[in-house]
Amino acid sequence: MDLQGQRVVVLGGTSGIGLATAESVARQGAVVTVASSRPSSVERALSLLPDGCEGRVADLTDARAVGRLFEDLGEFSHLVYTAGEPLTMMPVDTLDLDAARDFFGLRYFGALGAVRAALPYLRKDGSITLTTGIAKDRPGPGWAVAASICGAMEALTKALAVELAPVRVNVVSPGFVRSPLWSAMGEEERERMYAGIGASIPAGRVGEVEDIARAYLFLMTEPFATGTVLTVDGGNVLV
Repeated sequence: MDLQGQRVVVLGGTSGIGLATAESVARQGAVVTVASSRPSSVERALSLLPDGCEGRVADLTDARAVGRLFEDLGEFSHLVYTAGEPLTMMPVDTLDLDAARDFFGLRYFGALGAVRAALPYLRKDGSITLTTGIAKDRPGPGWAVAASICGAMEALTKALAVELAPVRVNVVSPGFVRSPLWSAMGEEERERMYAGIGASIPAGRVGEVEDIARAYLFLMTEPFATGTVLTVDGGNVLV
């Protein structure tokens, strides 16, 4: 898993799974750039990451801003896309379609736009690693939008793996993870959810961001992996 000297760009790499992934690849010798739309988030991330990491501010839903970002960065080896806003339940009977479109804007179209903008600068022996989730496999009430996005990301990954070869394209599918994605919930409610889900799955706990970061690191460094959906969920899809 040696990434010594390789340049890795992590979009959404300033918190949660993205930040843990940025730290993990930096410790494998990569030159890491993280990007977020909030300057304060970038500053905080750089205070936590190893020396030598870079941070950029860019609105990932703005195609021109993303294009300028990659033009400024130049050639690199690996793209990771983990950007996403805190999750909220969206029951169909009270669905706000504009809000639903906004979810797709960052999680799906943001990823697709980033891939398009990155291609002129991405090395042919490099990789793209996207993010989905087990909502596509185990949806519940209120999860129609989230499950749809996750399904779309899986389909996008497989299509891109064929179209962009020899660049490798893969996607990580986390289960329930203790991360800022659940920050919209109150602390007590969130901890009850973690405890309840952890007790119900084979691993006996919810995931930590470091667990999921290892999956991104594996897909970046495994030269025979492309079109792969790597599920890291503690066995949640089995029960």
